[in-house]
Amino acid sequence: MHLRKHAKLLGIVSIAWLLFLVAGRPDYYQQYSFRFMLVFDLAILPPIWYIVYRSIKRTKTGREYIIALWWSFYISCPLFIYDAVYCGLILGFGVSFLWKFWYLSIYYFIPWIIFPPTAFWVARIKRMTSD
Repeated sequence: MHLRKHAKLLGIVSIAWLLFLVAGRPDYYQQYSFRFMLVFDLAILPPIWYIVYRSIKRTKTGREYIIALWWSFYISCPLFIYDAVYCGLILGFGVSFLWKFWYLSIYYFIPWIIFPPTAFWVARIKRMTSD
C-alpha cells in the first residue's frame, strides 16, 4: 500500500476512536451493563466487517490477504495505543484497563481472527469466477 493509503486508514480509525470516545461519555461505556455492551459489540461488528470485506473485494487479485492484514493492524494496534493512553494512563487503570474495558479489548484480536479468513474467502471466489 502507498503511504497515502496508510495515512487514510490511520485517519479513519483515529476518527472512529474519537467518535466512540465521545459516544461513550461520561464513563467510556462503564455506565452500561455487561449485556448491553455485549449486544453493542455484536451490533457494530457486522458493519465493520462489511467495510473491510468491500475493501478486500475491490483490491487487486492476489493482494486480498495483505489488505486484510493491514486492516487488522489498523483496527487493533492504534486503537490499543489510544485506549492504553486514555484508559491506562489518563484514567489511571494501568494494565487493568484490558479487562475492565473488555468491550474495547476484544477488538485488539477480533480483526486478526475474522479478516484474514475473509480475504481467503474473497480470493477464492475471485479465482472461481475468473475461470
